[in-house]
Amino acid sequence: MRIDCQSHIFPRAYIDVLAQNPHPPQIELLYTAGDDSNGIGSNSSTRERRSRRDTSSTSSAQHADEFVITYGDVQQFRLREEMYLPKRKLRDMDKAGIDMALISTNIPGPCMLAPDLAVKGAQVINDAIGEMMHQHPDRFAGLASLPWQDVDATIDEMDRVHSLGFCGVMLYSHIGGRPVDDPTFDPIYKQAEAKELPIVLHPTVPTWGETIKDHSMIPMMGLQVDTSFALLRLILGGVLERHPKLKVVMPHVGGVLPYMMGRIEHQTEVMGRGREHIKQPPSAYMRHIYLDTVSPSAQALRYAYEFSGPDHLVFGTDHPWVDPQLFVTLVETMDIPNSEKAQIFGGNARKLFDLGT
Repeated sequence: MRIDCQSHIFPRAYIDVLAQNPHPPQIELLYTAGDDSNGIGSNSSTRERRSRRDTSSTSSAQHADEFVITYGDVQQFRLREEMYLPKRKLRDMDKAGIDMALISTNIPGPCMLAPDLAVKGAQVINDAIGEMMHQHPDRFAGLASLPWQDVDATIDEMDRVHSLGFCGVMLYSHIGGRPVDDPTFDPIYKQAEAKELPIVLHPTVPTWGETIKDHSMIPMMGLQVDTSFALLRLILGGVLERHPKLKVVMPHVGGVLPYMMGRIEHQTEVMGRGREHIKQPPSAYMRHIYLDTVSPSAQALRYAYEFSGPDHLVFGTDHPWVDPQLFVTLVETMDIPNSEKAQIFGGNARKLFDLGT
């Protein structure tokens, strides 16, 4: 059985919430110039941008099918709604022989929004995922978005999605600029541990993105480096020390952490740096972290396999950004026993997320 542990949607209801955000990240719709009030022209292929925040009619967002997520002048991502539709996802899953996908939203997560929008944003995302789970219970499972900046609301939402059958929650590499090991968030980690909800890390545009915005270096490398810092904070900040039963998934074959672990441990164990909140070497905590397969490199995948072992590697595709078949082929062609391929493709995820399939 193949279970995709990194597969994304971007619900229309969340687009409407994001459109109200008063600061970056923000959203612009793409529309065809010279047409009616809906901003869609049937006789012209010329696309222009218009800020969704500047339109007085919600029909514009309801009819537009292309959007641009902007992070000020630091980064932008162009989205096409068709890429995220359930029927498209099911078609691509079937083509690649993927049986189930764990669904989460793309960036920006609601933790990047203004406080009054964050809770609503998380709820509409989770409602959309819940509807997909209801319509296709054998094909989709849910990873919940949370308004991390509001601890009480986050715990309430965790309780709600847990009752709806969600199997995990999302954590981005920073919470609106705040580090993931900020003590404020400790009750959330405690609740995730108690509910046995794995935390799935995901990149977002770094707070230091201004320094690497040239040459597309943010999506090229910055996202993975920032997520690596986030996981290192969970370790060195003592979050995993205080919550030893907390389950964490690190995307993109671990970012740069597996490759850098030797230097990290030399700093902590030989130089005595960064050990204020931990009792074990960083690698001891890393042994419990799951890595996913989302890196288009056989060499990187092999390194992740050797680093984490077959028991802590889960299959992922980053759909719809990447063709799922790429990662299916990478795992299939690994020179490892078929039993271990079965673990990576689905066995580990079934156990980790308690899917019972």
